[in-house]
Amino acid sequence: ALLFGIWFSVKMALKKKSVSSDTNSSHKPAKSSGCSDKEKVVHVSGVKIFYGSQTGTAKGFAKELSAEVEASGLPCEVIDLKDYDPDDQLADEGTNKIVCVFLLATYTDGQPTENAEWFCKWLEEASTDFRYGKTYLKGLKYAIFGLGNSVYTGHYNTVGKTVDKWLWMLSASRIMTRGEGDCNVVNSKHGSIQADFIAWKVKFLNRLKKLVKGDKKTCSGNCKNGGSCKNKTKHEHEHEEEGDAVQSTNNEEDLFESSSDDEESALQDERKGPVVDMEDLGNIINGVKKAKVRKMEEDKDEEQMVKLSKLNGFKRAEDEEEKREMITPALRDALTKQGYKLIGSHSGVKLCRWTKSMLRGRGGCYKHTFYGIESHRCMETTPSLACANKCVFCWRYVYTTWAQSGAGRKILNDSLEKHQNMIREFKGVPGVKPERYEEGLAVKHCALSLVGEPIMYPEINAFLHLLHSHRISSFLVTNAQFPEEIRNLVPVTQLYVSVDASTKNSLKKIDRPLFKDFWPRFLDCLKALGEKKQRTVYRLTLVKAWNVEEMLAYADLIAMGQPDFIEVKGVTYCGESTASSLTMANVPWHQEVVSFVQQLADMLPQYEIACEHEHSNCLLIAHTKFKIDGEWWTWIDYERFQELVQAYEDTGGQQSFSSLDYMAKTPAWALFGAEEQGFDPADTRFQRRNKTKNISGC
Repeated sequence: ALLFGIWFSVKMALKKKSVSSDTNSSHKPAKSSGCSDKEKVVHVSGVKIFYGSQTGTAKGFAKELSAEVEASGLPCEVIDLKDYDPDDQLADEGTNKIVCVFLLATYTDGQPTENAEWFCKWLEEASTDFRYGKTYLKGLKYAIFGLGNSVYTGHYNTVGKTVDKWLWMLSASRIMTRGEGDCNVVNSKHGSIQADFIAWKVKFLNRLKKLVKGDKKTCSGNCKNGGSCKNKTKHEHEHEEEGDAVQSTNNEEDLFESSSDDEESALQDERKGPVVDMEDLGNIINGVKKAKVRKMEEDKDEEQMVKLSKLNGFKRAEDEEEKREMITPALRDALTKQGYKLIGSHSGVKLCRWTKSMLRGRGGCYKHTFYGIESHRCMETTPSLACANKCVFCWRYVYTTWAQSGAGRKILNDSLEKHQNMIREFKGVPGVKPERYEEGLAVKHCALSLVGEPIMYPEINAFLHLLHSHRISSFLVTNAQFPEEIRNLVPVTQLYVSVDASTKNSLKKIDRPLFKDFWPRFLDCLKALGEKKQRTVYRLTLVKAWNVEEMLAYADLIAMGQPDFIEVKGVTYCGESTASSLTMANVPWHQEVVSFVQQLADMLPQYEIACEHEHSNCLLIAHTKFKIDGEWWTWIDYERFQELVQAYEDTGGQQSFSSLDYMAKTPAWALFGAEEQGFDPADTRFQRRNKTKNISGC
């Protein structure tokens, strides 16, 4: 027994030594192979679950999924999309190695739920906006589960599909096939939407485990030499290209649907070893060819992409035959339905509702009250549909790519023709005054504020020259993002700068500018405005609960630019709109605007309140240099301006002039405090009994 015990102890000791030796030797090749933890393709630091929910189903699914993710040991956060700012945060999720999960319900008529509207709108605009770039979300990993009802065949799960498409267009990486839950139990794959979600959830959790471990499918380890994986990086690159090729083989019904990573992983398992089946090889070759074709097309598009120029913000593509249209057929249809008359692929004209009002003798806009514009003779147009901002209060469609220019003379002639045709439609309409109808056919004023950013038009100075040669006054509005263009601008009758907020954070929140250096650009524009000799105006749009609490900062901005006038207008609510997230709660009452203006004027030693237009919820603060012998001279002598600008052009800019050279006396009814509150007594005020939504205001 003693001898047997000694023999057994020695045997066990030798066995332990052998196991220890084998373990150490198994680690040595991995160390030398370079397959260290630092080289893992994927590492997940956490999961964020975003939900768009109307009835609470998606929200419940989000909480259920979150609990299981946390149970697996990963930090997880559930986020309501209405509380998330994608402009500031979404691109960082990929850098932070966060897996983003989107649970998105499709609401009425295929639209997103109320809490997801802003996120979907931002994502759609970013996906087609060249300023963000095609690789804006590169590195972001995401998964999507859509909630819908197949009874609505035309809108089934459209929100999940479109968000998937937009993320893909920005180079985000889908980690698995998009899931779709169906409330229609007849067509539901698993019998109910809850069962559909559970089935998708199981696949997601399995996929997540693989990502946490480093996604081993990227390299099977079975190298041709049968040894250790010394060329892991090379294999990873090859498999990534193969994955891209598979993703590029989209079917015709859904351009952005690809095989899931689970399916790809199963395919990889079938291809173990150095041998590849001929059928698989054909698929791979076809996929690679399509990927190369797509890459060539993208490179070609980039060559034609519009780049910022030194003078006017943008320059045209050199090859005139291959320039991209600024207005797509779908966009053209949408703008046409809204009443826009489009010119070429970059310009437009529209009849202002105040033009219609004054044709009937029902009063003009606030510019009539403040500056003597004849509203029925004012043409609202723009030579550029492009814009550098996406303001929350803008109800007009804003497209953000400058693609091509056009002869200024053609734009003006077409604008005049289309405007006059719209005026002619009022011939014989009950209430239209014959004399004003005839006057309306002869355009006297041009408001370059229809939509977009007119100053971005490369030939804006030539266009202004043409306006003045037709003795048409020019009122140009800019959103304060192009300082050099303001400095290079020839004299205009009146130059506006929109000052929608007084601090960097609030301006970003309200104007949603596209330039990263928007604040320095903004301040430089105000300084450039102060260098102008002709009439200048700050235009403040008050949005209740957004920008009315920044009085001191507004005063500082006014001191910087020293404008001749400051228009303060309450934001206009135009009903529900896909272009604006505002509600009636954001619209200040006229008395609130008056109170704000009085406080602001008290802080400005050289300014006083001059005029009021109660109908537009708007007031005018004017520099005291326009108050002569106790009387205001805010109106414009338009004939005198035409004489001065002609002399300026004839002398090549040598004979300059200032805003005081073409001012006119303001009538009593237009002054602040007058009984008429800015309504011209020559007209008759009309009150609608049943007001309907109107989005055609100037």
